[in-house]
Amino acid sequence: LFALNYGSVIVETDGMIDFPDAMLLGCVTDDATITINGTGMKLEALQQAYDARYAKVYPVHVEPQFDEKMEEVKPAAQLAASGYVGEVPAGGPVVCLPVFPGSNCDYDTAKAFRKAGAQVEPFIFRNLTGSDVLESIRELCVRIDRCQILAFCGGFSCGDEPDGSGKFIASVIGNEQVAAAIGRLQQRGGLILGICNGFQALVKSGLLPYGKVGAVTPDSPTLFRNDINRHISLMAETEVADNPSPWLASFKPGERHTIAFSHGEGKFVVSPEMARQLFANRQVAFRYVENPNGSHYDIEGITSPDGHILGKMGHSERYEQNLFKNISGNRCQSIFDNAVRYFKK
Repeated sequence: LFALNYGSVIVETDGMIDFPDAMLLGCVTDDATITINGTGMKLEALQQAYDARYAKVYPVHVEPQFDEKMEEVKPAAQLAASGYVGEVPAGGPVVCLPVFPGSNCDYDTAKAFRKAGAQVEPFIFRNLTGSDVLESIRELCVRIDRCQILAFCGGFSCGDEPDGSGKFIASVIGNEQVAAAIGRLQQRGGLILGICNGFQALVKSGLLPYGKVGAVTPDSPTLFRNDINRHISLMAETEVADNPSPWLASFKPGERHTIAFSHGEGKFVVSPEMARQLFANRQVAFRYVENPNGSHYDIEGITSPDGHILGKMGHSERYEQNLFKNISGNRCQSIFDNAVRYFKK
């Protein structure tokens, strides 16, 4: 198995190979053990041995530091769903997708919305000069006023400066003109989405969990650097915690999805009092099955009180048919389809 057979190809097949130089290396079994020359070795033990030399420098997993359980919290009654008030174009709802310096998930996000049946209008927010910023703010407000969905994609806006992720986007959201345009979108029943960097911005602007720009207090939740103290890039399993939201309409509590994650500051930090309120208000949308970043109470995504705003760390937009073929689990999280269906009622 460990010979230096340069140029050799390892083939996995369920039949015999009619090739004179083929050599049988072994057979796949249901047992998580590798057996060589009669000696069995557990895959878990082999993985631990392989990682041990590096774990002291760059640990591959850190247990969450905050593990108080919330099972005793009883959810409130089903939230009343309010529909969209206004005209929806015949070609499908319009998605305003602002792209900030450092955003890098705009193509995937636009493709996911278009595949679901929406019309997407990407918009480059320019910041080379002061006049560029002012003009971008004016144009963004016009685009928000004619859209049904406002989406903030992932990335590293302005290199996660100043002093933390998502703050440049949050400062734009907090602009008086932009905040007013977002308020008008909310009044007509529109939807807002933030993924990864976008989620960070929604939390730091107050749109999550309060549903209102500028509602942030010293006790508000935030997103902080991962317990592992570095960027993570992996697939992780999440579970639907609750579903009173247009974004979650097709999901059932307990349903699981395997989603791509890529972030350095994805740890959701929240006080016990606020966490109880979020669970009681049914605002916790998704929780980690195996927590990769130390998020309090395993929270991965939350909604606004009316369910019209969704923020999450996992990159649901990165799934495409025939991608992640070697990853188990349900990799298709159809939040985009749910959003488009909301406007067809």
